Amino acid sequence: MSTSKEKDEEKPVVAKTAVDLQRLKLVKLMKNIDKPIILPERPKAKNTPSVPEFVRNVMGSSAGAGSGEFHVYRHLRRKEYARQKFIQEKAHKELLDVEYHQKLEKNKKLAEEATAKKRAKRLKKKQGRRQKKQVKTTKEDNTVASEGNSEDDSSDENEETRIAETSKEYKNNKGNIQNCLEDMSTVEDELKVTNESQEIIPKISVKVTSKNSQCENGT
Repeated sequence: MSTSKEKDEEKPVVAKTAVDLQRLKLVKLMKNIDKPIILPERPKAKNTPSVPEFVRNVMGSSAGAGSGEFHVYRHLRRKEYARQKFIQEKAHKELLDVEYHQKLEKNKKLAEEATAKKRAKRLKKKQGRRQKKQVKTTKEDNTVASEGNSEDDSSDENEETRIAETSKEYKNNKGNIQNCLEDMSTVEDELKVTNESQEIIPKISVKVTSKNSQCENGT
């Protein structure tokens, strides 16, 4: 049993996809957590190969050249080829950088246009909701105002009816008061008459009594 387990553990795991390969790398790293990870440094940029400013012994590979001069020529040729290759690679790298920055700017503009379009759409929806809300509030205000106007009209009508009733009551009361005043005046006249009569009666009685007394005395 132990041998079979060891054989199963010793079997290498083959990564079929990039995800499996990454998983295997992570498992291997997690087995030994204390082990430091060495990250390689980025390669340094190459400098332009130095080119001789002035070549004194210019020779070619044609016939007549010495056997020792051929190696000097080959070395200079190789150096010139390396310089031209570096220049071409540098120009290609600069071109790629320019294209990359142009692509970034293009993607940024596209993203800004998309966001601006979405923002405009969102603002339009928001404005539509606000307009609907304002229309709703205006309708409610109009209904409230109409109800208030109807109430005001009804209150005005009620006030008019109340004023008419009060005026009628006032007229009736005024008529009653006038009648009462007339009755009071008649009563006062009657009282005056009675008072005068009462004043005259004792005078007459006094005169009668005086005449009676005179008659009794024989005068």
